[in-house]
Amino acid sequence: EVEAYSRRTGTQMGFFITEPNVGDYLIQLKQKRGRTTEQVIDDIRQLIEASQPSLQIDFGQVIGDMLGDLMESTQPVEVKIFGSDRHELENLSKQVAGVVSNVKGTADVFDGITIAGPYIDVEPNAQRLAQYGITPADLQSQLQTSMEGEVTGVVFDKDRLTGIRLIYPKSNQLSVSDFGRLQIFLPDGKLIPMTGLASVRLIAGDPEIQRENLQNVSIVTARLNGRDLGSVMTDIKNRIASNVSLKQGYSIVYGGAYQEQQQSFQELMFILIAASLLVFCVILTLFKDFRIACIILFISVLGITGSCIALFVTGTPLNVGSYTGLIMIVGIIGENAIFTLLQYREALKEKKKDEAIVYAISTRLRPKLMTAIGAIVALLPMALALGTGTQMHQPLAIAIIGGFLVALPLLLVVLPTLIRLCYRD
Repeated sequence: EVEAYSRRTGTQMGFFITEPNVGDYLIQLKQKRGRTTEQVIDDIRQLIEASQPSLQIDFGQVIGDMLGDLMESTQPVEVKIFGSDRHELENLSKQVAGVVSNVKGTADVFDGITIAGPYIDVEPNAQRLAQYGITPADLQSQLQTSMEGEVTGVVFDKDRLTGIRLIYPKSNQLSVSDFGRLQIFLPDGKLIPMTGLASVRLIAGDPEIQRENLQNVSIVTARLNGRDLGSVMTDIKNRIASNVSLKQGYSIVYGGAYQEQQQSFQELMFILIAASLLVFCVILTLFKDFRIACIILFISVLGITGSCIALFVTGTPLNVGSYTGLIMIVGIIGENAIFTLLQYREALKEKKKDEAIVYAISTRLRPKLMTAIGAIVALLPMALALGTGTQMHQPLAIAIIGGFLVALPLLLVVLPTLIRLCYRD
């Protein structure tokens, strides 16, 4: 299924400068293939985990990664653990990562612990230094000179000054054991091994310290695999609440795309309510009838049920795209209801109430069918995810199609019934 690939070492997809042990592969799949992108990713993940268990891998889509770079977070699932003690944060991170790994629909779980190192730790012995008359600064200076050399002069070469660095013989070939046997000059000119003045240890590495809002934080991340974000986060929160106990002063915050989604949903809910109120105000200003304004608003909001049913039947999650479709359906149904009512009022001048309702519905039938059928046919390829990039707009198309399907009986049956009840006097 792989058409071509490229590798970048020491950088990332966003071309950020990183450590030389970090990089990525950009893999292009064939257009005609028998398996989906998710299935190919699962196979590659299993092969890498089986052959290279020490690697920390993370699979993502190009568009999703670019969008993540523009937002505060790049991962769909982020569990932020705040606390004061670094070791306790490491233990909690491992516990949370184990819980997240056991939740169905998660992949590429990372416990947030990044080891920086290894490095050599030199701890001077104050008593031995005082005994031989050496200060810690002198010891540090000699160690630095033995490893890096010392610039003792410059030479003029092609309009620039080039430094002359004197280095120890074979200083670039020092091993950890050789480092402990380095000879240190004493004030009287004698030499002594560095192990006689300080203790030398090879440290495997320490976890990198992360801070957020002036607090120590450890971030456990994961990607989604075959499930929607809402259900995965619900399972994660329930399992963490039952399996992870926090000490006093420690807290857990759920961030990532979930936090962005919740914030977007709150804003879109406000927009939906504001749009409904604006439609109500427009209708009230136009007809100057509170009952009619309530009827049209009720019909418009009721059309959202069609979008919700379509999303539920197709298994499409409620996201920003589908939420936008709900807002559009409110305006579309409200517009059609206004035209129907205006047609009814015009016909009421020459006809009876029942005849005026039949005339208004029959007159508006063809435009409503043309609008609904045209929109459904135009959005159908997007709803079926046919073509490159259509998966991002698929929830929007499904929500609008579901709203149009329910809008027809609402406008042709429910609306005239409510109009007849309203004008029965």
